[in-house]
Amino acid sequence: MNIGDKAPDFELLNTNKELKSLAELTEKGNLLLLFFPFAFSSTCTTELCTTRDNMKFYNAVNTTVAGISTDSHHALREYKKSNNLNFHLLSDYNKEVSKAYGVLYDDYKGMRGVSKRASFVISPQKEVLFKEVLQNAGDLPDFRSINKVLSK
Repeated sequence: MNIGDKAPDFELLNTNKELKSLAELTEKGNLLLLFFPFAFSSTCTTELCTTRDNMKFYNAVNTTVAGISTDSHHALREYKKSNNLNFHLLSDYNKEVSKAYGVLYDDYKGMRGVSKRASFVISPQKEVLFKEVLQNAGDLPDFRSINKVLSK
């Protein structure tokens, strides 16, 4: 999947056990979709708390934010609560969405089925406007480039 391509549709459980779809998440504007490896890990917490702290900007540019990991919705609910996250966390427990977006590690330190750290900006027309897939799980997304795309 590349910039300009149509984003794969999905439907995943959020932390309230509600199904959220790509169509629903893009109905008010752009979607910032953040795939992350593990709830409660240090780099993921830094990434998602940075996102939380910048929600005023995302709201100002009519952007919905959603984080996706292969953790269960139960684990994500506790993670969201413990970090006071103010956006959707979605469980890709069956790894189908991570695979469709091309962000699933074949092997991550002996574990299979872990999402890579990746970010996508998706338009209301489901077009990929920004894509970044990081091979090193210790790296953070390029928020400056993400915000530049969202400011257009």
